[in-house]
Amino acid sequence: MGLQAKKPLSSTLIIITLAAALIPITKLLCSHLSIPFPTFQFSLTIVASSLILYIYSNSKNKKHSAPLPPGPTSVPIFGNWLQVGNDLNHRVLASMSQTYGPIFLLKLGSKNLVVVSDPELATQVLHSQGVEFGSRPRNVVFDIFTGNGQDMVFTVYGDHWRKMRRIMTLPFFTNKVVQNYSDMWEQEMDLVVQDLKANEVVVRSEGIVIRRRLQLMLYNIMYRMMFDAKFESQEDPLFIQATRFNSERSRLAQSFEYNYGDFIPLLRPFLRGYLNKCKDLQTRRLAFFNNYYVDKRRKIMAANGDKHKISCAMDHIIDAQMKGEISEENVIYIVENINVAAIETTLWSMEWAIAELVNHPAVQAKIRDEISSVLKGEPVTESNLNQLPYLQATVKETLRLHTPIPLLVPHMNLEEAKLGGYTIPKESKVVVNAWWLANNPSWWGENPEEFRPERFLEEERGTDAVAGGKVDFRFVPFGVGRRSCPGIILALPILGLVIAKLVSDFQMDAPNETKIDVSEKGGQFSLHIANHSTVLFHPIN
Repeated sequence: MGLQAKKPLSSTLIIITLAAALIPITKLLCSHLSIPFPTFQFSLTIVASSLILYIYSNSKNKKHSAPLPPGPTSVPIFGNWLQVGNDLNHRVLASMSQTYGPIFLLKLGSKNLVVVSDPELATQVLHSQGVEFGSRPRNVVFDIFTGNGQDMVFTVYGDHWRKMRRIMTLPFFTNKVVQNYSDMWEQEMDLVVQDLKANEVVVRSEGIVIRRRLQLMLYNIMYRMMFDAKFESQEDPLFIQATRFNSERSRLAQSFEYNYGDFIPLLRPFLRGYLNKCKDLQTRRLAFFNNYYVDKRRKIMAANGDKHKISCAMDHIIDAQMKGEISEENVIYIVENINVAAIETTLWSMEWAIAELVNHPAVQAKIRDEISSVLKGEPVTESNLNQLPYLQATVKETLRLHTPIPLLVPHMNLEEAKLGGYTIPKESKVVVNAWWLANNPSWWGENPEEFRPERFLEEERGTDAVAGGKVDFRFVPFGVGRRSCPGIILALPILGLVIAKLVSDFQMDAPNETKIDVSEKGGQFSLHIANHSTVLFHPIN
């Protein structure tokens, strides 16, 4: 009895000590962020509030009927944050899964992070228990950029999500859309080839950072689909504004700088400057989309009246708003989603594909030979991509080795759930390490880190990046199930066409017979190439 009586006292002393230790940490943060240190009363509040939070969370944890997933020992207030740090990237989490198993739990301040690194468990999260884990976790910065979930990608699972998904699918993510717009895609890609040939001396001798030209191409593809509008060149002032706004949005949202205030609510007051910066950017950014694009379509529709024919995705979306299906705010947040989720991620994959092709000239030659032997001089089009299995294997291998969202977009369970025999506390952030599923040597044989498209024609012949139907859960670069990325229907053909057109017309090399640097740079859940490399383009007659 004596030992049992001392245990709560011991825990209380520990929590008070740790809470007190938070005060000098707060002083360091204040100094670093140039913020005045709070009053003594605030310091006292930290200690008292921390104790209350710890006792409350401890009492909740005792109610679980099944054990929590394994994981490193956490400490009050901070959880595992001080142990694991900010950058919880796919490689770090893959390494931790070797220690703690295919499902483990990290406590990050007041938040729970559950990591799944096994195909069978991924099946449950994404498919079998897709409703239970169908929501999205909240984040102080993403709340700003999504209007507290007024978009489709980050909203909670429910009626609003179903309505937004339906309204976005019809003008963007159907086979009919692909058929209607594929000629336009090819036109924009042919312009890239023409520009490279027009600057032959430069692209052969000095090379160019091809990302910039591909960025213009992708923006034009998506803005023509969305607004029936396009940018004239990389110097177009509207293009410069759009890319700067979206780049800054990505930087602020994907940064780890705000984790301390997101994980530990008591420290959130110190995020005020960062959050104000996000709010200011988002206000100016949404005003830009609204003033130059959305309002323009509204005026065209109003001028045409009943005679107006829907000619782009925005017309369809505005029509849904006029019928009362969605709000004016929902309209602008759909634009927000497309600018980030559709354009940026596809551009990252293009960069990865070109880097790997430059570093593997034999793969370029095989694609070129396949196009020549199969199509016999006919151009590559969206309709004949399915006749080019090696090209398709190259796209798959790019997505396998360099999954653009390596942990997929995080999931969340609104209520307490069971997974793999463990209790998952309510409102846990649940991530599936899709990169590790696709790169684990236990499932992919020898040298999974090698870029080898042939694997998808040999030992992995039946593996496909589908978002529905029969799925191999080792390879889910777009997710699966209710919250899978609907953009798969655009991304796969666009990637295939770009690779085919560049390889058909050019031999791509790195300057000075070197290799392209394929170092990674990640964010909260993104993965892109760290350095935008210069590439030489040698025209093929």
